[in-house]
Amino acid sequence: MKKRLMQIFGFLSSTVGWMFICFTLAMDYWRITPIGGHGGSWVIKAAWYWSNLWKDCFTDSTAVSNCKDFGVLWNVLPYIQGVRGLLMIGMSLGVVAAALSFLGLECTYIGGSDKTNDKLLVAGAVFHILGGLCVFSGYCFYTNRIIMSAYSFLQAQGNLRYSIGPPVFLGWVGSFLIISGAVLYIISTYSKNRLYSGYYRPSHYRSRGHAGSRLSKVSQVTAEKLPATDTVV
Repeated sequence: MKKRLMQIFGFLSSTVGWMFICFTLAMDYWRITPIGGHGGSWVIKAAWYWSNLWKDCFTDSTAVSNCKDFGVLWNVLPYIQGVRGLLMIGMSLGVVAAALSFLGLECTYIGGSDKTNDKLLVAGAVFHILGGLCVFSGYCFYTNRIIMSAYSFLQAQGNLRYSIGPPVFLGWVGSFLIISGAVLYIISTYSKNRLYSGYYRPSHYRSRGHAGSRLSKVSQVTAEKLPATDTVV
Protein backbone atom coordinates (compact mmCIF):
# COMPACT_ATOMS: atom_id res chain seq x y z
CA MET A 1 0.00 0.00 0.00
CA LYS A 2 2.85 2.38 0.81
CA LYS A 3 4.47 1.70 -2.54
CA ARG A 4 1.23 2.36 -4.41
CA LEU A 5 0.68 5.68 -2.64
CA MET A 6 4.21 6.82 -3.43
CA GLN A 7 3.73 5.94 -7.09
CA ILE A 8 0.42 7.80 -7.25
CA PHE A 9 1.95 10.92 -5.68
CA GLY A 10 4.90 10.64 -8.06
CA PHE A 11 2.58 10.36 -11.06
CA LEU A 12 0.54 13.39 -9.95
CA SER A 13 3.65 15.45 -9.24
CA SER A 14 5.27 14.73 -12.60
CA THR A 15 2.01 15.25 -14.50
CA VAL A 16 1.34 18.63 -12.88
CA GLY A 17 4.95 19.61 -13.53
CA TRP A 18 4.69 18.90 -17.26
CA MET A 19 1.40 20.78 -17.38
CA PHE A 20 3.17 23.83 -15.93
CA ILE A 21 5.86 23.52 -18.59
CA CYS A 22 3.24 23.41 -21.35
CA PHE A 23 1.48 26.46 -19.89
CA THR A 24 4.66 28.53 -19.95
CA LEU A 25 5.06 28.03 -23.70
CA ALA A 26 1.75 29.80 -24.31
CA MET A 27 2.13 32.47 -21.62
CA ASP A 28 3.20 36.08 -22.14
CA TYR A 29 5.52 38.29 -20.09
CA TRP A 30 8.59 36.09 -20.03
CA ARG A 31 10.41 39.37 -19.59
CA ILE A 32 8.84 42.76 -18.89
CA THR A 33 9.84 46.33 -18.17
CA PRO A 34 7.75 49.45 -17.38
CA ILE A 35 8.21 52.69 -19.28
CA GLY A 36 7.18 56.15 -18.11
CA GLY A 37 4.98 56.89 -15.14
CA HIS A 38 3.51 59.87 -13.36
CA GLY A 39 6.02 61.95 -11.46
CA GLY A 40 8.33 59.02 -10.99
CA SER A 41 5.63 57.00 -9.27
CA TRP A 42 5.56 53.21 -9.77
CA VAL A 43 1.80 53.12 -9.23
CA ILE A 44 0.84 54.67 -12.58
CA LYS A 45 2.79 53.43 -15.57
CA ALA A 46 2.42 54.67 -19.12
CA ALA A 47 3.48 51.56 -21.02
CA TRP A 48 5.10 48.15 -20.81
CA TYR A 49 7.50 46.35 -23.08
CA TRP A 50 7.35 42.57 -22.77
CA SER A 51 8.40 39.47 -24.68
CA ASN A 52 7.99 35.72 -24.76
CA LEU A 53 9.51 33.00 -26.94
CA TRP A 54 7.45 33.97 -29.97
CA LYS A 55 7.03 37.76 -30.10
CA ASP A 56 7.94 41.21 -28.75
CA CYS A 57 5.09 43.44 -27.64
CA PHE A 58 4.31 46.95 -26.45
CA THR A 59 1.26 47.65 -24.26
CA ASP A 60 0.13 51.20 -23.50
CA SER A 61 -1.90 52.51 -20.58
CA THR A 62 -5.15 51.77 -22.41
CA ALA A 63 -4.29 48.04 -22.47
CA VAL A 64 -3.82 48.03 -26.24
CA SER A 65 -0.97 45.77 -27.32
CA ASN A 66 1.08 46.02 -30.48
CA CYS A 67 3.12 42.90 -31.13
CA LYS A 68 5.76 41.89 -33.61
CA ASP A 69 6.10 38.16 -34.16
CA PHE A 70 9.57 36.73 -34.49
CA GLY A 71 10.55 35.97 -38.04
CA VAL A 72 11.79 32.74 -39.50
CA LEU A 73 13.94 30.43 -37.42
CA TRP A 74 17.30 31.71 -38.64
CA ASN A 75 16.36 35.33 -37.84
CA VAL A 76 15.59 34.63 -34.16
CA LEU A 77 18.17 35.47 -31.54
CA PRO A 78 20.45 32.48 -30.70
CA TYR A 79 19.48 32.32 -27.03
CA ILE A 80 15.78 32.21 -27.95
CA GLN A 81 16.50 29.29 -30.26
CA GLY A 82 18.45 27.55 -27.50
CA VAL A 83 15.62 27.94 -24.99
CA ARG A 84 13.09 26.68 -27.50
CA GLY A 85 15.26 23.66 -28.30
CA LEU A 86 15.79 22.74 -24.64
CA LEU A 87 12.08 22.97 -23.89
CA MET A 88 11.13 20.89 -26.92
CA ILE A 89 13.71 18.21 -26.10
CA GLY A 90 12.54 18.11 -22.49
CA MET A 91 8.90 17.77 -23.48
CA SER A 92 9.73 14.97 -25.93
CA LEU A 93 11.52 13.09 -23.17
CA GLY A 94 8.56 13.79 -20.91
CA VAL A 95 6.16 12.06 -23.31
CA VAL A 96 8.31 8.91 -23.28
CA ALA A 97 8.68 9.13 -19.50
CA ALA A 98 4.93 9.47 -18.95
CA ALA A 99 4.21 6.40 -21.11
CA LEU A 100 6.82 4.22 -19.37
CA SER A 101 5.75 5.36 -15.92
CA PHE A 102 2.08 4.71 -16.62
CA LEU A 103 2.86 1.18 -17.81
CA GLY A 104 5.04 0.53 -14.77
CA LEU A 105 2.59 1.66 -12.11
CA GLU A 106 1.43 -1.08 -9.77
CA CYS A 107 -2.20 0.05 -9.92
CA THR A 108 -2.52 -0.09 -13.73
CA TYR A 109 -1.89 -3.87 -14.07
CA ILE A 110 -0.45 -3.35 -17.57
CA GLY A 111 3.29 -3.92 -17.28
CA GLY A 112 3.08 -7.56 -16.21
CA SER A 113 5.11 -8.99 -13.35
CA ASP A 114 6.41 -6.89 -10.47
CA LYS A 115 9.96 -7.11 -11.78
CA THR A 116 8.90 -5.82 -15.21
CA ASN A 117 6.86 -3.02 -13.66
CA ASP A 118 9.84 -1.91 -11.59
CA LYS A 119 12.09 -1.81 -14.66
CA LEU A 120 9.56 0.26 -16.60
CA LEU A 121 9.07 2.60 -13.66
CA VAL A 122 12.80 3.18 -13.19
CA ALA A 123 13.22 3.80 -16.93
CA GLY A 124 10.36 6.32 -16.82
CA ALA A 125 11.94 8.03 -13.80
CA VAL A 126 15.25 8.38 -15.66
CA PHE A 127 13.50 9.99 -18.63
CA HIS A 128 11.62 12.29 -16.26
CA ILE A 129 14.87 13.43 -14.67
CA LEU A 130 16.53 14.03 -18.05
CA GLY A 131 13.52 15.96 -19.33
CA GLY A 132 13.24 17.98 -16.12
CA LEU A 133 16.91 18.93 -16.29
CA CYS A 134 16.51 20.01 -19.93
CA VAL A 135 13.60 22.35 -19.26
CA PHE A 136 15.22 23.66 -16.06
CA SER A 137 18.36 24.47 -18.04
CA GLY A 138 16.25 26.32 -20.60
CA TYR A 139 14.67 28.57 -17.98
CA CYS A 140 18.04 29.18 -16.31
CA PHE A 141 19.59 30.04 -19.68
CA TYR A 142 16.83 32.57 -20.38
CA THR A 143 17.17 34.10 -16.91
CA ASN A 144 20.94 34.34 -17.23
CA ARG A 145 20.56 36.19 -20.51
CA ILE A 146 18.18 38.72 -18.97
CA ILE A 147 20.45 39.32 -15.99
CA MET A 148 23.55 39.70 -18.16
CA SER A 149 21.82 42.21 -20.43
CA ALA A 150 20.43 44.16 -17.47
CA TYR A 151 23.66 44.48 -15.50
CA SER A 152 26.21 44.48 -18.28
CA PHE A 153 28.77 47.29 -18.22
CA LEU A 154 28.52 47.45 -21.99
CA GLN A 155 24.82 48.29 -21.77
CA ALA A 156 24.17 51.36 -23.89
CA GLN A 157 22.57 54.32 -22.22
CA GLY A 158 18.80 54.30 -22.70
CA ASN A 159 18.44 50.60 -23.52
CA LEU A 160 15.68 48.69 -21.80
CA ARG A 161 16.40 46.57 -18.75
CA TYR A 162 13.96 43.71 -18.47
CA SER A 163 12.94 41.79 -15.36
CA ILE A 164 11.94 38.12 -15.09
CA GLY A 165 8.27 37.36 -15.69
CA PRO A 166 5.90 34.84 -14.07
CA PRO A 167 6.32 32.07 -16.73
CA VAL A 168 9.96 31.58 -15.79
CA PHE A 169 9.11 31.07 -12.12
CA LEU A 170 6.27 28.73 -13.07
CA GLY A 171 8.72 26.75 -15.20
CA TRP A 172 11.12 26.38 -12.27
CA VAL A 173 8.29 25.05 -10.10
CA GLY A 174 7.29 22.62 -12.84
CA SER A 175 10.85 21.34 -13.18
CA PHE A 176 11.04 20.75 -9.44
CA LEU A 177 7.75 18.82 -9.48
CA ILE A 178 8.92 16.64 -12.37
CA ILE A 179 12.17 15.67 -10.67
CA SER A 180 10.37 15.13 -7.35
CA GLY A 181 7.95 12.72 -9.00
CA ALA A 182 10.83 10.78 -10.55
CA VAL A 183 12.53 10.51 -7.16
CA LEU A 184 9.33 9.11 -5.64
CA TYR A 185 9.21 6.48 -8.38
CA ILE A 186 12.76 5.35 -7.63
CA ILE A 187 12.23 5.33 -3.86
CA SER A 188 9.09 3.20 -4.19
CA THR A 189 10.97 0.63 -6.27
CA TYR A 190 14.00 0.59 -3.96
CA SER A 191 11.91 0.22 -0.81
CA LYS A 192 10.08 -2.80 -2.23
CA ASN A 193 13.29 -4.57 -3.26
CA ARG A 194 14.78 -3.90 0.15
CA LEU A 195 11.69 -5.36 1.84
CA TYR A 196 11.95 -8.54 -0.19
CA SER A 197 15.66 -8.91 0.44
CA GLY A 198 15.18 -8.36 4.17
CA TYR A 199 12.37 -10.80 4.87
CA TYR A 200 12.67 -13.39 2.13
CA ARG A 201 16.37 -14.14 1.89
CA PRO A 202 17.15 -17.57 0.46
CA SER A 203 19.91 -18.02 3.05
CA HIS A 204 17.26 -17.87 5.77
CA TYR A 205 15.57 -20.95 4.38
CA ARG A 206 18.89 -22.70 3.91
CA SER A 207 19.86 -22.06 7.52
CA ARG A 208 16.55 -23.46 8.73
CA GLY A 209 16.96 -26.55 6.56
CA HIS A 210 20.49 -27.11 7.84
CA ALA A 211 19.34 -26.82 11.45
CA GLY A 212 16.49 -29.25 10.80
CA SER A 213 18.85 -31.85 9.32
CA ARG A 214 21.11 -31.59 12.38
CA LEU A 215 18.15 -32.14 14.71
CA SER A 216 17.05 -35.22 12.73
CA LYS A 217 20.54 -36.73 12.98
CA VAL A 218 20.66 -36.17 16.75
CA SER A 219 17.27 -37.85 17.19
CA GLN A 220 18.39 -40.88 15.17
CA VAL A 221 21.56 -41.32 17.26
CA THR A 222 19.57 -41.02 20.51
CA ALA A 223 17.07 -43.64 19.39
CA GLU A 224 19.84 -46.13 18.59
CA LYS A 225 21.40 -45.75 22.03
CA LEU A 226 18.15 -46.32 23.97
CA PRO A 227 17.68 -49.96 25.21
CA ALA A 228 14.88 -52.03 23.75
CA THR A 229 12.00 -52.64 26.20
CA ASP A 230 8.92 -54.80 26.07
CA THR A 231 5.63 -53.05 26.03
CA VAL A 232 2.79 -54.32 28.17
CA VAL A 233 -0.71 -53.80 26.93
